[in-house]
Amino acid sequence: MGQKLSTSIEDRLSPETSPRTDRPATFDPLAGFENGRPKREMKVSWEEMDQYNLTIGQRDYCAHLLIPLIKCQSNYVPAAGHMCVDERHAWDKCEYEDYIGRIKEYEREKRLLLRKKRKEAIGA
Repeated sequence: MGQKLSTSIEDRLSPETSPRTDRPATFDPLAGFENGRPKREMKVSWEEMDQYNLTIGQRDYCAHLLIPLIKCQSNYVPAAGHMCVDERHAWDKCEYEDYIGRIKEYEREKRLLLRKKRKEAIGA
């Protein structure tokens, strides 16, 4: 079958090899990427997010797709679920891809921590 995601009880039992999600990555984000990686940028300013009263959880890399969805829903109030399908789909897809990217970053960080631990054990 597929790869197992390592977000399980074993992460809590070995804190030296489980990545911290509340801090930036400990390894170089460009390590292992010969051609580099695309830089993620916010496409919406903080003022625009304040204008649409986005909560802290909504102020992510998909906020530029959430604002048109909010506009569409406010324009078609009683039938927003039927009229704003394309905007909703675009925002959902962006949120899903962002989630998958965060999982991949977690897995990369965990594998690099395990590799570092193995190298330290061999060198010791």
